[in-house]
Amino acid sequence: MSDRAVTRRAHAKVNVFLRVLGRRDDGFHEIETLVLPVSLHDVVTARSNPDSVGSVVMAIHAPSAEPIAKVDNLAVRASELLAEAAFPDAGSRPVPLVEVEKWIPIAAGLGGGGADAAATLQALNELWGAGFDDVGLAELGLRLGSDVPAMLAGNPVLAAGRGERLTPVHCPTTWWVLAPFEFPVRSADAYRGWDDDGGTGPDPGALIAALETGDVELVGEAMFNDLEAGVIREHPEVGRTVEAFRSAGALGSIVSGSGPTVAALAKDEPHAEWVSSAVPGSMVVSAPAVADAEGAG
Repeated sequence: MSDRAVTRRAHAKVNVFLRVLGRRDDGFHEIETLVLPVSLHDVVTARSNPDSVGSVVMAIHAPSAEPIAKVDNLAVRASELLAEAAFPDAGSRPVPLVEVEKWIPIAAGLGGGGADAAATLQALNELWGAGFDDVGLAELGLRLGSDVPAMLAGNPVLAAGRGERLTPVHCPTTWWVLAPFEFPVRSADAYRGWDDDGGTGPDPGALIAALETGDVELVGEAMFNDLEAGVIREHPEVGRTVEAFRSAGALGSIVSGSGPTVAALAKDEPHAEWVSSAVPGSMVVSAPAVADAEGAG
């Protein structure tokens, strides 16, 4: 077991829409959102550690990413949580070596932390033979973050409640352009902005139907994010980027999740490349992408 390793891709996501229904008694918010995994991904590798001395090692590759303190790293917390659940006897609890190769910008509204946590849970569940099924992993994941169950699903889903009630959504291939920023926006700050004066967007039924049938023009017109106004109010440059994408001919552009990344929808790959060329610092991604195992040994 000492030489075993399991590697998982941790895919970023865009929120095709994000609808906030209100603040809950537990302090979280009731939401509806369509979570779409994209090709941009981190790489998580879990290894057994016979010396029982280990921690998450962050390999930072994305230029805009910054190192994360161990206490704040969801991959570390996921490792510790699964170890506690799988090995109730602390004396027999393994301490793995987990490496997270970062490409997804941090605190960018792209689900990087949740994706890393989900991939860590899945990799260690396989490495240790812990035997948790999808439901069990999702219950653990929700303790780490509201978006972790959707990231565990690894496919397009409609997420409701805090994000734990998932419904699969069929999505043909779409092309997006992402414009991240060098500053982070914490989810709690984005939701506090909604608490101040946010509204609730329309019923998303027509938008979901358009995405499932590949009507990207209608999807572009119908995309919305109830957190967007608050994020733009605090960071006007985000609003300027939303408008820059529209001026460049994108079918639609919105803030993804809690921001600040702006996601623009394109007709196809050549159109996405054209739109990206008009907005410096942006990148082209495809969706949906499936979070899969890269390999084990």
